[in-house]
Amino acid sequence: MAPKPGGEWSTALSHLALGVVSLHSAVSTAQCTNGHLMCAGCFIHLLADARLKEEQATCPNCRCEISKSLCCRNLAVEKAVSELPSECGFCLRQFPRSLLERHQKEECQDRVTQCKYKRIGCPWHGPFHELTVHEAACAHPTKTGNELMEILDEMDQSHRKEMQLYNSIFSLLSFEKIGYTEVQFRPYRTDDFITRLYYETPRFTVLNQTWVLKARVNDSERNPNLSCKRTLSFQLLLKSKVTAPLECSFLLLKGPYDDVRISPVIYHFIFTNESNETDYVPLPIIDSVECNKLLAAKNINLRLFLFQIQK
Repeated sequence: MAPKPGGEWSTALSHLALGVVSLHSAVSTAQCTNGHLMCAGCFIHLLADARLKEEQATCPNCRCEISKSLCCRNLAVEKAVSELPSECGFCLRQFPRSLLERHQKEECQDRVTQCKYKRIGCPWHGPFHELTVHEAACAHPTKTGNELMEILDEMDQSHRKEMQLYNSIFSLLSFEKIGYTEVQFRPYRTDDFITRLYYETPRFTVLNQTWVLKARVNDSERNPNLSCKRTLSFQLLLKSKVTAPLECSFLLLKGPYDDVRISPVIYHFIFTNESNETDYVPLPIIDSVECNKLLAAKNINLRLFLFQIQK
């Protein structure tokens, strides 16, 4: 059935105006081959769900096939949506979407802000129009040196873990034997009664050894497509035979052409002929939205770093 231009247009605009599309300075849409519209977030979610269910992703309106290659953006709709009024989350006033981000970050008098004495421990959060009154009465500038030292010590603890990670990475970069490679996880299904989705890379060589990476969704949860929270975990397998224990540190990061956000986490393992595979460890993706981006792709492309620890 062909879509009705007028009705489809007004329906799309109303859905987008209600916030179905993410409120960023640029609104992104996807359009199926019959002209039906989806916001970028819903489009990626549909592709990820289809991957988990081993189905072809389809348009929610007309059930035609959708994919990144079959769908296109609708620039006219994106332009129209950017001019539609939308409500500020702080003051509840209406603004065109194109101006909303600037208003919420810089101009809104009700936007949430922090005290300038946050650096010495003030926990105050409040509306911008109350900031001047609070800072004039803030007790933190009048605290004694000993009181401030106690506060700063507590704040330093939250930074030490981050600094420990970066120091560990810099230490690993001084190792003699370092290797990295681009890896491509390809999806496959088990032969169980309820098939499960797994990923595996082709064999690759790093540090003169042959390796394989495997990954799974939600730690093999029975029906991950029914869960809003989605995670990926992976394991590293040594396929070569070794004459002595091989002690390594390793981490996975995003590939050079992907926009997924992955936090660096260093893992450590001693490989032997008897113990040649790590446990499944979390792929440190920021959130389920980023996980859906990976699941929606045909393959998952990441970069693996391996550091051999010399005795």
